[in-house]
Amino acid sequence: MKICKFGGSSVSSAEQIKKILNIVNQDLDRNIIIVSAPGKRNDKDTKVTDLLIQIYQAVMAGRDYSSQLEAVIERFEEIAEELNLRYSIKHQIRAELTHIIASLRDRPLYLLDALKSCGENFNAQLIAQFNVEQGVPTRYLSPLDIGLMVTDQPGNAMILPDSYETIRERLSSYHEKIIVPGFFGYSEAKEIITFSRGGSDLTGAIISRAMNAELYENFTDVSGIYSASPMIIRQPKKIDELTYDEMRELSYAGFKVFHDEAVAPLIHTGIPVVIKNTNDPAAPGTRIVSAHASTGVVGVSCDTGFTSINMKKYLMNREIGFTRKLLTILEEMQLSYDHMPSGIDNISIVLRSHQLTGKLTALISRIQQELSVDEIDVEEDLAILMIVGEGMKTAVGTANKATAALSRQQVNLKMINQGSSEISMMFGLDANQAETAVKAVYEAFFH
Repeated sequence: MKICKFGGSSVSSAEQIKKILNIVNQDLDRNIIIVSAPGKRNDKDTKVTDLLIQIYQAVMAGRDYSSQLEAVIERFEEIAEELNLRYSIKHQIRAELTHIIASLRDRPLYLLDALKSCGENFNAQLIAQFNVEQGVPTRYLSPLDIGLMVTDQPGNAMILPDSYETIRERLSSYHEKIIVPGFFGYSEAKEIITFSRGGSDLTGAIISRAMNAELYENFTDVSGIYSASPMIIRQPKKIDELTYDEMRELSYAGFKVFHDEAVAPLIHTGIPVVIKNTNDPAAPGTRIVSAHASTGVVGVSCDTGFTSINMKKYLMNREIGFTRKLLTILEEMQLSYDHMPSGIDNISIVLRSHQLTGKLTALISRIQQELSVDEIDVEEDLAILMIVGEGMKTAVGTANKATAALSRQQVNLKMINQGSSEISMMFGLDANQAETAVKAVYEAFFH
C-alpha cells in the first residue's frame, strides 16, 4: 500500500486535479489519498487557505466579509465547472461557511481553525465527486469518519496515540479509492482542530503509520529536495536520499517541501517517504529513510523570524535550579524555545518571534524579577542558518570551512551551536544577511 498526499499546487486547478487522479487511478496500490486546499495557480494568485483567513480577520474586525466569502466560493465553483461536475457545490460551500461563522463567532480560535479546514475539506469532496463521475469507485471520508483525533490545541494539534488503531480499523474496511482532507483532525469534544500550517503532510504521515504503508508518497511541484533553496541558489544540487533526522533539521530551518513535524509518526516504523513531482511523476524524486551512508553535508537552509533573549548573571553556573526556573517561566507563558546556547555566566534562549507578540515585555519582567539576572537584552530579526548532514560526525573541518566562507562574505555571526547528535550546526545571524550566508556556505560545500 502507498499513501499519497498532494500539496496545494498539485490541486490548485481542474487541470492539476486531473493529473493527480491519473497518477492515482493508474496504480492499484494508491488507494488512500490526502489532499490539500487549492494553492496558487500563478505568482499573483492567492491560496484558498489565505482567503479563508481573510474571512476570519473580517469577522473578528466586525467588517463585511462577503467579498472574501464570494472569492472562496468562486474559486471552487471555477474548478467544478472546468471539471464538468454534474452537481454544483457552491450552495453547500456557502451554507457551510455561513454556519461555521454563526456558530463559532464568539470562540475565535475555534472559528479560525474551522474556517482554515474548509479549503482541504471542500477540495476533498470535490475531487472524490469528480472521480466517481469518471467511473472510479471513490469515497470521501472526513478525519472524523476515520477517527483522526487530536489534542485540543487550536492551530497546533497533535495526534492522540489511540487514533492509530482506530484509523487502521476504519480504513481497512473500505475497498474503493479513499480521499481524505489533510491539515486537521477532531478533538475529543468533536471540535475541528488544525495542525500547524502545512499540516497536510502530517495527515499523510499519520495515516501511513496507521496503515503500516509500504511507502508514503508526497507529491508537490518540484522533483525532489535540493541542497539549498532554488529561490536563492540557481540550479542547486538535488538530494537523492536523506534521513528522517536530516529532513527534520532542514525543514525546521526553512525547507518548506516537507513539514518538519511530519517525520515524527514515521521514525519508529521506518516507512520511507518519497518527495515526487505531480507534473513529472516518473522522476525518482528524493527518498527520506531511517538511515543511509553519508559522507558529509547534505544541505544548507536558513529561516528568519527569530528572537534571542540574552541573560548574564555572575556565578550562574553555581546556582542550582537557574535553568529550571527559566524553563518554568517559559512553560507558564506557553512559550517554546528553539535553542539555548550558554556559557558559565550567560545563557540565551532563541524563540520564534511570532510567539512573543504581546508577551515580550512580561517575559523580560518575569526573568528580571524571578531570576535576578545582572544583564538582559533582546536581539530581534535574527536568522538561523543550519548546515546538515549525518556525515558531519566523522568529517574533519566542517565548522572551519563554514565560518571561513561566512567570514569572506562579511557575515557577522551572533551565535554558533551544535547538537549532541552532530548532524547539524546552527549559526545565528542578522536576518538581512540570510541569503548572503546561504550562498557563501553552499559555495564552500557544494562547488
